[in-house]
Amino acid sequence: MASVVCPTTKGASGNVASEDVVYLLNGLGIETGIDLYKLAETGTWITQSIGRPNRSKVGVALAAK
Repeated sequence: MASVVCPTTKGASGNVASEDVVYLLNGLGIETGIDLYKLAETGTWITQSIGRPNRSKVGVALAAK
C-alpha cells in the first residue's frame, strides 16, 4: 500500500468527535436520530475508561452541566 501524507497541524488529533458532528448537524436542522446527550455520556465514559482527555467540545460542555 502506498503511504498517504496527512496535512494536519502539529499536535492535531486528525479526528472529529462524533458529539461535535451530531451537534453541528442538529444545528443545521439535519435529523440524525442520535440522542446527543447519550452520545456525550458514552464519550465521557470511554475517555475516562481509557484514561484520556475528552477532546469533544460538546462532550466537555455537556459534562460540565
